[in-house]
Amino acid sequence: MNSNDLVPGFSDEKDDSLKITLEKVEGVENGILVMLNGYIDTYNSVYFQKQVNKIVSVGFVRIIFNCANLNYVSSTGIGSFTAFLKLVKPKNGDIVLLNIQPKVYEVFQLLGFSQFFNIKETIEDAVGFFSAEAAPGVSIFPKVFACPVCSRKLKAAKSGRFRCSDCKAILAIDQAGNVFLG
Repeated sequence: MNSNDLVPGFSDEKDDSLKITLEKVEGVENGILVMLNGYIDTYNSVYFQKQVNKIVSVGFVRIIFNCANLNYVSSTGIGSFTAFLKLVKPKNGDIVLLNIQPKVYEVFQLLGFSQFFNIKETIEDAVGFFSAEAAPGVSIFPKVFACPVCSRKLKAAKSGRFRCSDCKAILAIDQAGNVFLG
């Protein structure tokens, strides 16, 4: 199945610096896997946004971006991901970033955006995120966890940023309950 079968006219427009291919995700209602190959910067971000808008316009609002072959993202590119999140959330959707390269993840962290995105290592984890999200009444909060710096047991009532009561490290916890520094 090619990308045009999933999203009519998707492959009509191309960009040499960013190749985007699509796959249906089994087990995720309105879910799609978007494979990114290349980089996202100021020059191709309009193309990237246009392509993802096509995806959302046909009803795919649970988007898994496979970033394994994405070797650079500028702040403009991160802005694009943020725009997608704002686009799909009101439609009962979400996005997951999968297999992010360390240097790309570093940009997300430096700009303070790593806490806003659901970042997973495997396709099974990404599918599981959407399955857990779809289960009514199932919440992982309040969540008890150990501070990654000092190992103090902490309790988070909801996702967000907060400070460890012992070591004063700034921590972030995402909607899936993953804990990060910063």
